[in-house]
Amino acid sequence: MKLFRDLDLRQPIAPACVATIGNFDGVHLGHQALIDRVEKEAADRELAAVLVTFEPLAREYFAPERAPGRIYNASQRIRQLSRQHLDAVWLMRFNSYLAALSADEFVEYLIKGINPQLVVVGEGFRFGRDRAGTVESLAANGAVEVIAMPAVCVDGERVSSTRIRGVLADGDMEAAARLLGRPFGMYGRVVRGQQLGRTLGFPTANIRLHRRSTPINGIFAVRVSGGGLTQQPGVASIGTRPTVGGKETLLEVYVFDFGGDLYGAHLDVTLVAKLRDEEKFDDLDAMTVQMHEDARQARKLLAA
Repeated sequence: MKLFRDLDLRQPIAPACVATIGNFDGVHLGHQALIDRVEKEAADRELAAVLVTFEPLAREYFAPERAPGRIYNASQRIRQLSRQHLDAVWLMRFNSYLAALSADEFVEYLIKGINPQLVVVGEGFRFGRDRAGTVESLAANGAVEVIAMPAVCVDGERVSSTRIRGVLADGDMEAAARLLGRPFGMYGRVVRGQQLGRTLGFPTANIRLHRRSTPINGIFAVRVSGGGLTQQPGVASIGTRPTVGGKETLLEVYVFDFGGDLYGAHLDVTLVAKLRDEEKFDDLDAMTVQMHEDARQARKLLAA
């Protein structure tokens, strides 16, 4: 899969393609249905399969302080998309130029960039300035063929990124896995922290989330892969560490029965179950007591 950020519009990604367009935050079952249809149509027509998405997302551009927490940051989103069978992803730079394009101008921009013969989108797809463009107006434009896909439902309700953010906020990892089509996890490179956990007997691997906000926080039983580990059990914290005056939201992972060095390693951290919310403790002793209890609960849960 080729990744494009800024295109030379004088030369499209491919001579012609089948494309889908959207935010694709989560790459959930609904998104996967769109991608599957694109891949099938592209194969049948002997065209390239291309996905168009945005960075930052439109809501983050227009109202960064009110934008909902992301399911995945940009690199995680691209990583999930790379597991599909797409020929290319165009990660459009959402900026003042793109925001100002009318619906018709956006279609022209799209045609110059990827020359789509067919566009596959969800029923509620909107585009262009003030979200004025609709599936109906895209089809009426006549420049490209359009297929509008119905929503995918799980447990009688539409699968959506909003719904997934809700179950993640509730700590319902089983529901999140049903909607995503896989267990929810986070991925990133281990960086050096304050090394406080090491002094408390809990050396943690710290991963920056690289997002403005996240819908999920708390303490979790996890499995960790990467850096020489394969589904190794552990316990993790997602939060700002209020007891020690932390500000930045971090993923901190304590891997059970492991004494190696993970600095610089890229880890996949699968969140199996939520144990509790993040808390601010009166002192480090109280926090350490709770950390031992968290580890005990996580070991028991993962062993079962």
